[in-house]
Amino acid sequence: MQRTAIICLALAAAFLPLGNRASAQDSGDKSAFILTPPAPETPRVNGPKVYGERPGAPFMYRIPATGKRPMSFAAEGLPKGLKLDAEKGIISGSVKKAGTYKVTLKATNDLGSSERELRIVIGEEICLTPPLGWNSWNVWGNSVSQEKVISSARAMVERGLADCGWSYINIDDGWQGLRGGKYNAIQPNSKFPDMAGLADEIHGMGLKFGIYSGPWVGTYAGHIGTSADYADGTYDFIKSGKIDEYYKVDRSQVERKTVWYFGKYSFAKADAKQWADWGVDYLKYDWNPNDVYNTREMDEALRATGRDIVLSLSNSAPFALAPYWQKYCQAWRTTGDIRDSWDSIVKIGFKGQDRWAQYRKPGHWPDADMLVVGKVGWGPKVHDSKLTADEQYTHMSLWALFASPLLIGCDMADMDDFTFGLLSNTEVLDVNQDPLGLQAARYYWDESYSTYIKPLEDGSVAIGMFNLGNAPRKLGFICRNIGLLGKQTIRDLWRQEDIATVDDRERWETEVAPHGVVLVRVYPGNDMDTRPVGRVRD
Repeated sequence: MQRTAIICLALAAAFLPLGNRASAQDSGDKSAFILTPPAPETPRVNGPKVYGERPGAPFMYRIPATGKRPMSFAAEGLPKGLKLDAEKGIISGSVKKAGTYKVTLKATNDLGSSERELRIVIGEEICLTPPLGWNSWNVWGNSVSQEKVISSARAMVERGLADCGWSYINIDDGWQGLRGGKYNAIQPNSKFPDMAGLADEIHGMGLKFGIYSGPWVGTYAGHIGTSADYADGTYDFIKSGKIDEYYKVDRSQVERKTVWYFGKYSFAKADAKQWADWGVDYLKYDWNPNDVYNTREMDEALRATGRDIVLSLSNSAPFALAPYWQKYCQAWRTTGDIRDSWDSIVKIGFKGQDRWAQYRKPGHWPDADMLVVGKVGWGPKVHDSKLTADEQYTHMSLWALFASPLLIGCDMADMDDFTFGLLSNTEVLDVNQDPLGLQAARYYWDESYSTYIKPLEDGSVAIGMFNLGNAPRKLGFICRNIGLLGKQTIRDLWRQEDIATVDDRERWETEVAPHGVVLVRVYPGNDMDTRPVGRVRD
């Protein structure tokens, strides 16, 4: 009954007159625009089809599965060194021998069971699909705290996003205090009283833990960075007392930009060791312009810890250095900071990503920046995203087609059903997580629309038809013209339903709302295992 009601609401919204549709989207309550149907109570194993770690590194993977709880898990074919917690569905341990291991994941409840193959690749590459997670900046900015972070981790699990494949919980700027401890590394300020305990609690949920720093003396928010002017790791702006209670630059006394420079002494090795001891899995490393020296230095420092820590650069990575980003890090920001406006989505998405396609591959991901859906605000006050419902579908669809890292930027503990629907659609996430790791190509376009096409590992094709204009318009394609032969089924990915079957010469088209998208998968694709026989048709 609930599923039927939601689909009816979505269909009603889809056919609203333009004026009424725009008014409804601006009303704040976007429940009428929910397209993603609720997950059934029967089990469904979700998440990536490939996962990588380095030999000997700590291994942890939470099997994402939707469905009624309680649920039990199994994993057949695990390599030596790994074990499964059958109740929590968490695989852990360490694998010493490099290789590719085909594992069958299984989830079972009292209504049935579901299986999915996961290729575990033990080798030099990690992060074989784009990171899926959450980052604190777009909602809380520098007002982040340990309490808010753990609240977000619990919400990711309790609301069911972890069951869809979301896994990273990343602290952005605002956690840093003074240097000290075993390595004279950055220690947390009073907002984070127990960083190791926080990491343990996040890992106990089967989630990954991320942190933030930068190679300057001070970060963008005005906390200490990974370099210093003095060998003992002290800082003039702290010695002079020009800081607040959290050791952040007091902006009434010091301009933040005065600490945005490289200090004489680097503490990259010390900080990396501390992060590894805490159990960090992801580092956002932030400065501008990004340079090769500091990137390579941090990459080497992280690798030396023996723990796999994703290195993600921010921000506005210079394009001329793209081969080096691909060599020394797993993700790099292609842009400055995103905002919750249509102009920002157009500038970053439709005008800023195509050039990066040749450098995107498994383990290396150009990053179009964090998601601006749900309640955002950059702290301490938050507001509903200023993007309309259609614009948020465009945002999610385009980032999925690009195989960009997807980092939620909202307060997950205060997430409405519309936002949950945007983030929990496993068929859309599968497009982002496809093992080929390809970036969609813009195939048809002018100033008023863009159609992006992305080949998928199973031979099918994901197609996103985007209307950049201010009036509804018809968009479509002919399968043969994009290289698909024979009968094909068209599946609406947001509604998760097949909507048409077409001949390869038949044009299929649909109406797309202003600033909106229709995202489909065309399958089965081409038969690659049967030898063609007979005359080729004109």
